[in-house]
Amino acid sequence: MDRYTAVSRVLLSVFFLNLTVAVAKIVLGVVTGAVSVLSDGFHSLTDSASNIVALVGVRIAGRPPDADHPYGHRKFETMASVAILLFLLLVLVQLLWAAFERFQSPTAPTVDTISFVVMGGTLLVNVAVVFYERRAGHRLSSEVLLADSLHTQSDLFTSLAVIAALVGVRLGYPMLDPLAALVIAGFISYACWKIFHDTTRILADEIVIASDDIHDVVLEVPEVLGCHQIRSRGSRDHVFLDLHIWMDPGMRLDVAHRISHQVKDHIMARYPQVKDAVIHLEPPPRDRDIAASSR
Repeated sequence: MDRYTAVSRVLLSVFFLNLTVAVAKIVLGVVTGAVSVLSDGFHSLTDSASNIVALVGVRIAGRPPDADHPYGHRKFETMASVAILLFLLLVLVQLLWAAFERFQSPTAPTVDTISFVVMGGTLLVNVAVVFYERRAGHRLSSEVLLADSLHTQSDLFTSLAVIAALVGVRLGYPMLDPLAALVIAGFISYACWKIFHDTTRILADEIVIASDDIHDVVLEVPEVLGCHQIRSRGSRDHVFLDLHIWMDPGMRLDVAHRISHQVKDHIMARYPQVKDAVIHLEPPPRDRDIAASSR
């Protein structure tokens, strides 16, 4: 099973779990009139919607390079993470509006034993989903799984806030219901920031592997006199690298070319996540000390 198939299977499993949780919360929210429960239900519903978006993104990302996409389609998975962010922002706006309306027109929701049973059950499902998806995300180096696990993690914390609000309503404090909705908004905002930070790092071509680390690996090839202008970009599991290496100016071109391939193979053996490395050959500068300027 390849990586993209494995990621898709995880997302499909999580989709059905999230859909079950969302339906249970929405039905409970409608029956009890609890805006916090209803908001949490719609939050969970966006989990299911984001799973579908992620599945589409991963399916496209798994396509091989072609004439129009010589670097492959890996960033489509990252763009799917951006779509998850947009879903979260939509939920955030809707949740804040619902809480505002409840503050304007206070109404005590109906809270009974079944409310706590449903919320407790969905909480356990959320815990299982977060651990399962996060573990798979790290194992498969998939930012879309990690982003989606953050989305589901916000569901975990919001469920705890809702349960606390239901306890407060049961004790005679109905205003805790919209207050819990505001707490949920805080968790969602944090999840939005995390996804934004992780995806922009990739889309903005932030460095992936430290230049000094690549430099040290390259100099392990005896014929290489120095290395500089090292640049890496991509995601943790799909890295593109380019660099300049200094070779003896008297070396034959075919020999230098062969050594450049040895350097590339050595880098990719040390860092399997590097999918391609472009190596430029050049003589060392005559007016600079090689040891001091090879980084």
